[in-house]
Amino acid sequence: MADIDIRRVHTLGLAGARVAADKMAEELGRKFDLRGAWKGNVLHFERPGVQGTLAIEEKALHLTVSLGFLLKAMKGSIERAVTGELDELFAERGPAASAKSDPKVKPAEPKTKTAKAPPKKDA
Repeated sequence: MADIDIRRVHTLGLAGARVAADKMAEELGRKFDLRGAWKGNVLHFERPGVQGTLAIEEKALHLTVSLGFLLKAMKGSIERAVTGELDELFAERGPAASAKSDPKVKPAEPKTKTAKAPPKKDA
């Protein structure tokens, strides 16, 4: 039974999901020293104490991760890191998301109050 089991829908298509999965594998590989290989549309990855798969389809993905005894204590932080990568790389790519990532669209400047300088004291 997997310690981490995540299913998501996406709109990237199979080719886009494969690119996103490769980026995710690269980033998590650096963070957690994972090594992986594709078998069809399933990325199998492992390292001592961790093994899992990321299966991608045209409109969905399924990630399973089994943790060894020592890494079960870190399940929360590992799951947060994986979820963050999934959120970033498999995010909705609709018009609203495009506007957010468009370099021509500048974020609104924060409104700041101007502090008045204290009155000068005569010496």
